[in-house]
Amino acid sequence: MGALTWPADARPEVERLLKTYPRRRAALLPLLHLAQRIWGHVTDDAVALCAETVECSPADARGTASFYSMYHTHAPGRPHIRVCTNVSCQIRGADELLRVCERALGIKAGQTTPDGKFSLEEAECLGACDRAPLLMVNDDYVGPVDQGQVEALLKK
Repeated sequence: MGALTWPADARPEVERLLKTYPRRRAALLPLLHLAQRIWGHVTDDAVALCAETVECSPADARGTASFYSMYHTHAPGRPHIRVCTNVSCQIRGADELLRVCERALGIKAGQTTPDGKFSLEEAECLGACDRAPLLMVNDDYVGPVDQGQVEALLKK
């Protein structure tokens, strides 16, 4: 076993997730989410713990964690802002909303402010096209939004 273990208060959730799926491997995505909630991002040790828990290779778990944009392998700023720029959002002005965020925060998409407080990400799809244009602040959907609402949100 690796150096990291599930905290005692998370173990019931781990067991529930493992019982939810017919194969242990299927619980990898929700376990990665759980690890990210606990430790703030998916560290190498957390990936190894998830792999061990679902009985897959660490490389398989690492590949999964690095494939999906919702998992952070480095600590993001808080708040972490994701702007969806997929087709539905793009048609409704997401590119301009992303530029508004970049100007207001003084960083480009994919960066964190020098003080580590804010991070900004361009997201391919956030899965809520009915609310386009959309962004997420941490794990909360905000949308549809316009430029004025984004500016007000960033000031807040």
